[in-house]
Amino acid sequence: MAIYLALETSCDETAVAVVADGRRILSNCLISQMQLHQTYGGVVPEVAAREHLEDINSVIELAMEQASVKPSDLAGIACTVGPGLIGTLLVGISAAKALAFAWDLPLIGVDHLIAHVCASYLESDLQPPFLALLVSGGHTQIMYFSDFTQAEVIGQTIDDAAGEAYDKVARLLGLSYPGGPEIDRLAVTGNKTKFKFPKASVDGYDFSFSGLKTAVLRCLQKLEQPWPIADLAASFQATVVNTLIEKTLAAQIKTQAPAIVLAGGVAANCSLRKDLISMSPVPVFLPKLNLCTDNAAMVAAAAAYIGRTNETQSLTNKAENAYLTAYSRSKPRRKNC
Repeated sequence: MAIYLALETSCDETAVAVVADGRRILSNCLISQMQLHQTYGGVVPEVAAREHLEDINSVIELAMEQASVKPSDLAGIACTVGPGLIGTLLVGISAAKALAFAWDLPLIGVDHLIAHVCASYLESDLQPPFLALLVSGGHTQIMYFSDFTQAEVIGQTIDDAAGEAYDKVARLLGLSYPGGPEIDRLAVTGNKTKFKFPKASVDGYDFSFSGLKTAVLRCLQKLEQPWPIADLAASFQATVVNTLIEKTLAAQIKTQAPAIVLAGGVAANCSLRKDLISMSPVPVFLPKLNLCTDNAAMVAAAAAYIGRTNETQSLTNKAENAYLTAYSRSKPRRKNC
């Protein structure tokens, strides 16, 4: 049984987890900075990095204690190496390097996007090949996984990510950060056909959400106060969800993938989860809600499969080099489909 300790510090969650064989969660601990950054309307990188520095050691201790493991039980140390905020990433990378050196264990760098997809391996029987729809605040991609951690990008956003569009539209509507959960909550009581927002016409399997955000702004400029917030939220969300699902199902037909995985923070969206399951001709794998947003269990799951190929990081490199070399080697490649 291969047990990995993993650290995730790519943004505003200080997360540490212990996972066995890439499938079974022994512990999954996290300290969120969401309330702190809400006062700024978004994540402040310098503030986030300082919070990680204060919390990382205590979260590591808690994760090891909850998993009831000691250093000699571990097969390796894993950490997120990108993409993310460079200052926050280096906190996790430096801590992981220190543990690997002190405990004489291999260090495995994990791509954050690959890790989000690997969350669906946890407590499930998912096996590659499959198609993955990754939807988050910073990324929107369709990827084809030929192996557990080997992916090729089939389509991606050419401007705003879907989660970014949610946050920007939420700000227009006067809602709090992060905007995704707020819009999803309001959309339940709204009329999704009240407003007709346009879908961007983009070739292939790529996405564009910048124009949709502008369409919402133009609509608000024409409306009298008070705005029908629930109807606006429902109409906006319906446009995003329909766009995501249409492109994904078209890619599934093209690739003949036997399964679809939904991943990323926006994978917690109720409408997206329900509609994708009902419309997909193949099985859909969904991570549990607490595994959709950033967490370290997904990083440990990815590390378990990367570790099988002995892809480890050198402890003699500077932290900056570890970040650059690992991310450039492991990030998903673009595929023409």
